[in-house]
Amino acid sequence: MANIRPAAVAGAFYPADRQALLEEVTALLADVSVTPAAARVTPAPKAIIAPHAGYVYSGPVAASIYARLAPLRGRIRRVVLVGPAHRVWFSGLALPAATAFASPLGAIDIDADAVAAIAGLPQVSVRADAHTDEHCLEVQLPFLQAVLGTFRLLPLLVGEATAAEVAEVLDTVWGGDETLVVISSDLSHYIDSTSARAIDGETAHAIVALQPLRRHEQACGATPINGLLELARRRHMTAEQVDLRNSSDTAGNRSQVVGYGAFAFNESTASAGAVHA
Repeated sequence: MANIRPAAVAGAFYPADRQALLEEVTALLADVSVTPAAARVTPAPKAIIAPHAGYVYSGPVAASIYARLAPLRGRIRRVVLVGPAHRVWFSGLALPAATAFASPLGAIDIDADAVAAIAGLPQVSVRADAHTDEHCLEVQLPFLQAVLGTFRLLPLLVGEATAAEVAEVLDTVWGGDETLVVISSDLSHYIDSTSARAIDGETAHAIVALQPLRRHEQACGATPINGLLELARRRHMTAEQVDLRNSSDTAGNRSQVVGYGAFAFNESTASAGAVHA
């Protein structure tokens, strides 16, 4: 019998009604200026960073990177989705106890083979409590479903961990063209818009240069981002800033904003499919 993790923030961060959600995500994606010609020239990313706030705030920025995934529809069979735990403290990285995640657009099965591949790593544990009310992974699912169609999911929350521990997990399930890695993270939190633009600009510069973030004030998902950056350096990947805004650009005031960034990571021909210790 399936053990399905219910959608915890449907109706709050995004519409709970299937049709309303599909219409909102479709509209957000349609607003992204990606011409068919540009889509053919721009390589589809192997990994992305996307924000995880309510769609009214971060939806346009999330759409900017998810629109890049359109060429991957039918190719991606597994999504490794990693984000920071906001509600429960734990050490290492946490798998859910569930065998599927619910979404208004349909349940998504957990990739049992991927779970088995990392279950023996000392930094990985099963923490159903950490996943129960967490929003950072859930809000990515409707975008993924809209652009990719059917896929299996490996959802991981990051607690107190090192970048090396995250990188080891990502490397273990890196796979080939069938696997997409998604890091869920917002950037600066609850400062004025002018200050946020300066800090988020510094953060974006570091990410594109594949340099580690120095503090969690730059991004709530600094640890999973740093894990991806460590692996990206080893694999000689390139990173691109796709979008960089804050909540005052979408639906909020300028006195207290949250920063949102969208980034794409591409493999070089030499590193694609390579195995790195």
